[in-house]
Amino acid sequence: MSVNGIGVNGYSPATSAATASKAAEKSTDTSAKTTVKETEAAVYEKGSSTKPAKTGKPDTATIEKMKADAEARTASLRSLVEKMMMKQGQAVNSATDYLAALRNGTLKVDAATAKQAQEDISENGYWGVEQTSDRLVSFAKALAGDDPSKADELMAAIEKGFKQATKAWGDELPGICGKTMEATREKMNEWKNSIKNSEAAE
Repeated sequence: MSVNGIGVNGYSPATSAATASKAAEKSTDTSAKTTVKETEAAVYEKGSSTKPAKTGKPDTATIEKMKADAEARTASLRSLVEKMMMKQGQAVNSATDYLAALRNGTLKVDAATAKQAQEDISENGYWGVEQTSDRLVSFAKALAGDDPSKADELMAAIEKGFKQATKAWGDELPGICGKTMEATREKMNEWKNSIKNSEAAE
């Protein structure tokens, strides 16, 4: 402690003031940095329940995630069919082999697999009409950066994909595929018409 500018133990008020000033500057600097960090950490991230921002640029993260999920599910399904074919002494030389076995009904399916397949294509199943059409539309939106003006172009691409699937199948696709296409078209039209709805609301 000092009295009238006299320091105790070599500690002068001038040094104390300078040190205090530097400490205050450092404290202010640190608190400013802390405030910036806290602000950065507190940035509000929009949840999945909110509408994604329309950017017009592909959402590559969503696209890659959806592609990986679809590839994993398809590989799992293919593996299951191939195992059943091999158990029954049928050759699996290409994708067309197991598609032909499924299409022609020459593949015998055990009760557990049949039950799982029914669940997978049911109303709430992963390969059912609702979930499959939702994935197609979500993928289209991600490719378009959620820009509804690209809906027609992307719907044409989806239709092209269905035609290619029909060709690979070797015959008319099962009824569930047609229903999925109809549901996808309806959802894509709703998305496309959202431009008019948002313009009317403004």
